[in-house]
Amino acid sequence: MAGFRHGVVAAALAALCAPDIALASGDSVDRARIEAVTRPATDFTAPERYERRPGGAATSFATPNRDAFSHPSANMPFERKLDFEVGDGVFVKIWVSSPSSTRSSDGLGPLFNARSCQSCHVKDGRGRPPVPGDPAVSMVFRLSAGTDGRDPDPVYGGQLQNRSVQGVSAEGRITAAWEEIPVRLADGGSASLRWPRYGLADLRYGLPAPDVRLSPRTAPPMIGVGLLEAVPEADILARADPDDRDSDGISGRPNLVWSDEHGRVMLGRFGWKAGQPTLVQQAAAAFRGDIGISTPLYPTPWGDCTERQAACRNAPHGDDNAEGAEARQVLFDLLAFYTRNLAVPARRGPGDPQVLRGKRLFYESGCTACHTPKFVTGRDSIGPEQSFQLIWPYTDLLLHDMGPGLADNRPEGGATGREWRTAPLWGIGLTEAVNGHSFFLHDGRARGLLEAVLWHGGEAEAAKQAVVGMTGDERDALLAFLRSL
Repeated sequence: MAGFRHGVVAAALAALCAPDIALASGDSVDRARIEAVTRPATDFTAPERYERRPGGAATSFATPNRDAFSHPSANMPFERKLDFEVGDGVFVKIWVSSPSSTRSSDGLGPLFNARSCQSCHVKDGRGRPPVPGDPAVSMVFRLSAGTDGRDPDPVYGGQLQNRSVQGVSAEGRITAAWEEIPVRLADGGSASLRWPRYGLADLRYGLPAPDVRLSPRTAPPMIGVGLLEAVPEADILARADPDDRDSDGISGRPNLVWSDEHGRVMLGRFGWKAGQPTLVQQAAAAFRGDIGISTPLYPTPWGDCTERQAACRNAPHGDDNAEGAEARQVLFDLLAFYTRNLAVPARRGPGDPQVLRGKRLFYESGCTACHTPKFVTGRDSIGPEQSFQLIWPYTDLLLHDMGPGLADNRPEGGATGREWRTAPLWGIGLTEAVNGHSFFLHDGRARGLLEAVLWHGGEAEAAKQAVVGMTGDERDALLAFLRSL
């Protein structure tokens, strides 16, 4: 089946990246309006119209404090807000091991990384690398093996679980060491980057495959994911340039992946390498891999346990109900509704002169070649809150080669070991307010926005060098712009 799917994905990729692909569906009037409103900015003396509303009408104007990422779509009707609140309850639910008297909450593990969604996505925000000596909580380690690096490890599966229920041994733990790498800036200033070295320790089930590859992943923020799901596929594919036909050094590629939900190839949008096509599949995969909870999409009750982990497969499970899934359909649907409607916070100070100067530098440095500022969502999206909204996510949702410094050497779907999906930037300036830290990139190695920029390489090398060559005042303006998003 894996070979069949790989062939289907390859054929779909060739067809979808054909140069004569149509733009997004809709009549010519809509298309003209969309092209006009998403045209790149050319005037940096004042904010663009609607720029304060990065999530369109769904934008939250609540106070930008620690709860800034936890508000519902502002255009949500009152009668739907109860579903949002109940979905929040599912998101923060603490799952327990089986058997338990709380039968709607049992089934944890037997191997797992966290006991709730909230444990990783604290306050619906961004995870961080573990403090030395503490277990990883909001960071997981994906594993793969095989000649092309696409198979799960035969012993430990697709993810290392560092926690377990009673009677089952956890798989092990990760180790991390850091080396400081100095970077000289053109104006005489300097910065320091943390180069990570990861490993596995205290492995309880023997050695993994000799060619095992591991990729650390911190939990990404949850805001705006429903709006990203609503961007028409054709509008994303229209920006792809896998052969760099325009010779600008940027060759974004779509990650075409198999949808277990729909039984066909679809565009990947979610995850650090765009390995998941829909929010439903992303959530179901996280339930299975992170918490060890079965869902209607993935009903196997032992999560990521391999055939070599007999104690895990034979442990009690919580699927003793008519649906045969530990997270029943009604709970899962409420969770999906909640995540789909986590609002993007309003911009702060888009008209500030320093922010406007930083915005101009962001454009002039070439950052918008990948961090596409604007899209318009489809007219008939899954939810009315997400339908036909002008949004400002600052991502193209495509894969880009980010160079050897950020490479994890682990492919995922059509993504190579050097490629990553362009991360959305909306809300990035509120990370410290929400999560109490400023760790960025897929493994949290960057200790601030400047370090995150300086890790860029590959297709983003020219943009990074433009930042290196800035004066201190220019870099301050660029960072002020990013913090306003």
